[in-house]
Amino acid sequence: MVKIINQIFEKIGIDGAILYTSLARIIQAGGGLVTIFFVAKFLTGIEQGFYYTFGSVLAIQIFFELGLNGIITQYVAHEASHLNWESDTKLIGSENHLSRLSSLLHFAVKWYLIFAGFLLVILLFTGYLFFNRYNVSGGIVEWTFPWILLSVSTTMGFIINPVFAFMEGLGKVKAIAQLRLIQQIFTTLMVWITMVLHAKLYSSGISSILGFIIVFTIFFCGKYSKLLIYIWMSLGKESVNYKNEIFPYQWKIALSWVSGYFIFQLFNPVLFATEGAVIAGQMGMTLAALNGILGLSLSWMSTKIPLYAGLIAQKNYIELDKIFNKTLNQSTLINGLLLIILFLFIYALKYLRLPLGNRFLPYFPLILMMIPIFLNQIIASWATYLRCHKQEPFLIQSITIGILTCLSTLFLGKYFGVGGMTLGYCLITLFGLIWGSRIFITKKLNWHASNNLLK
Repeated sequence: MVKIINQIFEKIGIDGAILYTSLARIIQAGGGLVTIFFVAKFLTGIEQGFYYTFGSVLAIQIFFELGLNGIITQYVAHEASHLNWESDTKLIGSENHLSRLSSLLHFAVKWYLIFAGFLLVILLFTGYLFFNRYNVSGGIVEWTFPWILLSVSTTMGFIINPVFAFMEGLGKVKAIAQLRLIQQIFTTLMVWITMVLHAKLYSSGISSILGFIIVFTIFFCGKYSKLLIYIWMSLGKESVNYKNEIFPYQWKIALSWVSGYFIFQLFNPVLFATEGAVIAGQMGMTLAALNGILGLSLSWMSTKIPLYAGLIAQKNYIELDKIFNKTLNQSTLINGLLLIILFLFIYALKYLRLPLGNRFLPYFPLILMMIPIFLNQIIASWATYLRCHKQEPFLIQSITIGILTCLSTLFLGKYFGVGGMTLGYCLITLFGLIWGSRIFITKKLNWHASNNLLK
């Protein structure tokens, strides 16, 4: 039986890293679906709107991270490919590369500590202004202190994320995936428990802080803290120059990530302000399920980032393309199947006239949101592949799509409601797929051809 399971896993590309990452995503997606029942049971329709809109406003941390987590993973992987493991807590090899690796850790820690302070202040200030301005609950919803709690927990997670990104660049993807799995399980359970205890909007903040404490304790009390200390103390004369090496790449990634906020996170706040908390809650619950599916299917691709970066550093493009194409096919298949299952689930809820069915979007906007999720699986995979080359060719495309989506969401949402908003988003994403395919094919051929000539 175990042999058969292993063969199935091998066929669909599940290794240890993907297994734990996928389990975390499954729990996130499945837990999100179960959480929907708790939200429907213990929160009113208006409170549901606050619950999911909180997440969209919290996503402004993108403006502070500026895509640096992914950059850290890629740059660390490039340096680590020139080093060897003597033990689980020590790397040996070129002193220059080890020193550059250490400089990356120093830079990441300083960057995130500084910006964490700014993030907390902006979250508190922005959240208060927005929810105080568009709160139409008549004071019956207690949102102020839950928002403060969520802002603090988000800032705590912001600080530890670069450490995890650094470890993934070292190839410890499986270990970090295990930690994230533990965090996901614990956080999800705590959301359910606090909901049952009628914590209302406090549930997310309480569970997030407790989840952070658990993961922080496990990580820094384990062997990998020794590895980080060793790397931290290995700083020599050689260092990665932020201005000359990281910034020329990061500003492009940063603009793409900022564009991503307007593509993926603007729906809820706009609907909250124009249609009210109930409609925003329907969009939020639908997006929670859809983003869970996208996050799960993208784990097939994201766990391969250190491998892609290493193969690119070695100019082994044949093996790179072989692994990427196989992973793309597997992840796209998983995405499509899960979307079909979700639609059938929601259809059954609505057909049986169960109250939970009314907490999701109607069929037409639902399908128009599902199509972009499938297309974004492909676009995100192409972007991951190209970004592992320390390049960001999707910059103009991301900015353009972000602007178009922003305008479409604001204009169509105001005059045509959720139906017009989702139709505009679907058409724009289709345009982004066509444009993205041209970028992927062109850049891939040009970069690999030029590097082969240099050999």
